Amino acid sequence: MTDSKYFTTTKKGEIFELKAELNSDKKEKKKEAVKKVIASMTVGKDVSALFPDVVNCMQTDNLELKKLVYLYLMNYAKSQPDMAIMAVNTFVKDCEDPNPLIRALAVRTMGCIRVDKITEYLCEPLRKCLKDEDPYVRKTAAVCVAKLHDINAQLVEDQGFLDTLKDLISDSNPMVVANAVAALSEIAESHPNSNLLDLNPQSINKLLTALNECTEWGQIFILDCLANYTPRDDRESQSICERVTPRLSHANSAVVLSAVKVLMKFMEMLPKDLDYYGTLLKKLAPPLVTLLSAEPELQYVALRNINLIVQKRPEILKHEMKVFFVKYNDPIYVKLEKLDIMIRLASQANIAQVLAELKEYATEVDVDFVRKAVRAIGRCAIKVEQSAERCVSTLLDLIQTKVNYVVQEAIVVIKDIFRKYPNKYESVIATLCENLDSLDEPEARAAMIWIVGEYAERIDNADELLESFLEGFHDESTQVQLQLLTAIVKLFLKKPTETQELVQQVLSLATQDSDNPDLRDRGYIYWRLLSTDPVAAKEVVLAEKPLISEETDLIEPTLLEELICHIGTLASVYHKPPSAFVEGSRGVMHKRLPLGGDIGGSPAMGAGFGAAPAVMPASLNAPVGGGLGDLFDLGGGVGMPMGAYIPPKTVWLPAMKAKGLEISGTFARRAGVIQMELVLTNKAMSVMTDFAIQFNRNSFGLAPAGPLQVLTPLGPNQTIEVSLPLSTVGPVMKMDPLNNLQVAVKNNIDVFYFSCQYPISMLFVEDGKMERQVFLATWKDIPNDNESQFQIQDCHLNSASNKLQGSNIFTIAKRTVEGQDMLYMSIKLSNGIWVLAELKVQAGNPNYTVMLNKSKYISSLRFFQ
Repeated sequence: MTDSKYFTTTKKGEIFELKAELNSDKKEKKKEAVKKVIASMTVGKDVSALFPDVVNCMQTDNLELKKLVYLYLMNYAKSQPDMAIMAVNTFVKDCEDPNPLIRALAVRTMGCIRVDKITEYLCEPLRKCLKDEDPYVRKTAAVCVAKLHDINAQLVEDQGFLDTLKDLISDSNPMVVANAVAALSEIAESHPNSNLLDLNPQSINKLLTALNECTEWGQIFILDCLANYTPRDDRESQSICERVTPRLSHANSAVVLSAVKVLMKFMEMLPKDLDYYGTLLKKLAPPLVTLLSAEPELQYVALRNINLIVQKRPEILKHEMKVFFVKYNDPIYVKLEKLDIMIRLASQANIAQVLAELKEYATEVDVDFVRKAVRAIGRCAIKVEQSAERCVSTLLDLIQTKVNYVVQEAIVVIKDIFRKYPNKYESVIATLCENLDSLDEPEARAAMIWIVGEYAERIDNADELLESFLEGFHDESTQVQLQLLTAIVKLFLKKPTETQELVQQVLSLATQDSDNPDLRDRGYIYWRLLSTDPVAAKEVVLAEKPLISEETDLIEPTLLEELICHIGTLASVYHKPPSAFVEGSRGVMHKRLPLGGDIGGSPAMGAGFGAAPAVMPASLNAPVGGGLGDLFDLGGGVGMPMGAYIPPKTVWLPAMKAKGLEISGTFARRAGVIQMELVLTNKAMSVMTDFAIQFNRNSFGLAPAGPLQVLTPLGPNQTIEVSLPLSTVGPVMKMDPLNNLQVAVKNNIDVFYFSCQYPISMLFVEDGKMERQVFLATWKDIPNDNESQFQIQDCHLNSASNKLQGSNIFTIAKRTVEGQDMLYMSIKLSNGIWVLAELKVQAGNPNYTVMLNKSKYISSLRFFQ
C-alpha cells in the first residue's frame, strides 16, 4: 500500500489521537503517527501543537523516522523558537553519529532552521562536520555555512567558517570543492566587496581539476566561478579555455551555456591572429546548434543567448544560417527569435537564401509572424546594400498580393529603404500611392505621408493626396498628425504657389484647433519660420537627412558586455542587467568583459576599464586654483576645523559633455589623507551604475587609494556625494601646469574624461616643520637660482602663522626689520621636496611679499602659480 492513505483521513479529534500515537512505545506505531503528522502539515493543517511530541521522536536509530521528524522541525521551528531549542542536543549528538548519512542529515537540517536563538549552539557541530572524514558530510556542511551566513553573517565571520570554506576549495573530493565554491559565490554575491573568492592560478588549477569529476550542477558552480576570474595574460587564458572546452559536449544545456560564458569572456584576451582563436570559434558553433534540437522552451532560452553571442561575435555562427530557418510547428516565440538571428547573420554570401526564406514566411497564416518577416526583408535591404534591389522587388511582389497588413508593413520598411538609399528606388512611389486607400494603421499612414512629403516634387498630385488625409485630421493619431503637418510644410516649400491655402489650413488645425502640446508647438515653429524667414525655413525643413544605420536594434555595447558575462542566467533571457529586475542592489554584481592586452590597470578600476589614454581632452571648465593666495583664504572657501583650506566645489564635467552625468568637486586634506570630494548628478533619463575612476600619470603620483564607492544606482535627477581617498604612490609624469590632473570616470553608459587642478597645499605633509638650525643652514646653502619672489596683493590677514599651520606651512622663526614682520616657514611636499619661504608682512599694508627657496631644483614660481 502506498503512502496516499495518510492524506485521505478526515477524522475529528485527530490531534489528540496523534499525540497518543507519537508517545507510543512501539516504533512502527510512532513512525505511522509521524507520517500522518507530515501528511496533515503538507495539506495545510496546523499541527504545531504536536511539536514537543514530534521532537521526542528524534531519539531514534531509524533513519526514515529521523528524516520525517527533521522535516517537521524545519517547518515549525520558526513559529516555535523556544521549543526548537529542545532539539539542539539531538543535533549535536547526531553530528557525531557513526552513520555519515545521519551526520549530513543533522547538519542539513541545522542550516534550514532559521531561528536566531539556536544558531550559536550549532556552530560547534558545524565546525566538526566541515572537517569530517566523509566527503558527503563535508559537502553538506559547506552549503550549511552559506545558509547560516544568510541568517547571521557576523557569527559566521567571527567563528572563522569563511576561512574553513576557502580551505575546502583544496579538498580532494570534487563535490566538496563544487559545494564550497557554490557557498562562497552565494556569500560573495550578497557582499560584493568582500573579495571572498580571491582566485589565483593555483586555486584555478584546483577548480579545473575538480571540474572533470563532479556532478553537472557542481560543474555549473565551478564554471560560473571561473567566469569571475581575470587571467594574467593570454597564455593563461588559452590554458583555461583548453581545459573548459570539453564541457561544450555535455548533455546538460546549463553546463554548455556556462562553458560558453567562460570561453566568450576569455576569448577577449586571445590575440585574433592566434591559430587557437580560430579553432575555438569553430568549436563554439556545434554545441550552440545542438541546443536548438531541444524542446521549445529550452530552444527559446538558447536562442536568446545566441542572439547576444551573435551580436558580440557573428563569425561563430556565420556558416550556420540554415539551423535558424523556421519550422512550421515552431511556437511563435521561437519563430520570432529565429527571425531576429537570421537578420543578424545575413551577409552578402547568404542573402539570396535568406530572402527566399523570408518571402516564404510572408505568406504564412500567423499575422504577427508575417509582419515581422516583411520588416525583416526591409532590414536585410538596409544591412546588405547589394541585396537592396532584390529586397525592394520582393516587397513590391508582396504589395501586389493586396493583403492589407502585408501592404502596410511593406510601406513602413520601404520608407526606411528610401532613407538609406536616397534617389535610388523612387520609381516605386507610384505603386505605393495606388494602395493609399487601404492604409488604416497609424505607422503605415505616417510612413506614406512621409514619402509623399519627401518626394512631393516627383508626385504630380501630392497636394490632393495630402489633402485627402487632412479631411479627418482630428481623428488621426498624434504620429500621423505630426507627420502630416511636416509633409504639407515640405510641399509648400517645394510648390509655394499651388499649396498656400493647404499649408494655412494645416497650420490652423495644428495651432488653434488642437490640444496636443507637441503638435501645437511644432505648428507655431513652422508658422513663425515661414512668416519671418522662408529661406531659413527651407534650410531647416528640407535639410539633408542623415542616413539611417544598418542595425538600429543592437544592444548598447557596455550592456552587451555585461549580458555576455551573464550567459545562462535570467539576465541573458530578459536582455536586461540583473539590477533591472532584482529588487534592491544587494546581491547584484556588475560584470564586464576584460580588455585584451592591458589587464592590470589601477587597483581602483573595475574589470574591463583599461588604463587612461596618454593624451586626454583639455580641461572642461577646470578651476584655476592652487596658488598661495588660496591658503590665505582669498577664495572664500570653506575652512576645516583644523584650519586647512578647502576650495569651493566647481563643475569639472558638465552634463552635456558626459551624456547626462555632471561631476563637480574639490580637494581636501583630512588627518593626513588627501580626499577628492565628488558630487555626481544624474541629469539623464536612465539609471547610472557601475562607477569607477582612474587617473592619468601626473606630477606627484596622485592615484585613487581605493574604488569609487557609489553603492546604490544613481537614478534620474538624483545627486550623490562621494569622498575618494587618494595616495601619492602612482606613476609620475610632469604635467603643465604641474598641479593638473587628468581623470577618467566610467559608468554603465560610457567612459568620460576631464581634467582639473588640485591645490598644491593638498601635498603639504604634516611632518614639514624643520629644525631651526637645519633651516638656517639649508637657507644659506640653496643657490640663488632656486629662489623666487612675488607679491600677494590686497590680502587682509590676521594671525598668519596659525592659518598657514592649518595647511601644514610651519613658522620656524619670526623677526621684525624696519617695521616689517618677517616670517620664516618650511613646507614639505609628499614627494620629499622641501620648500623654505620668507613672508614679509607690514601692519596695515594688505600687500605681502613671498620669497621661496627650493631644496631641489624646480621652477618654484611656476610651481605655485
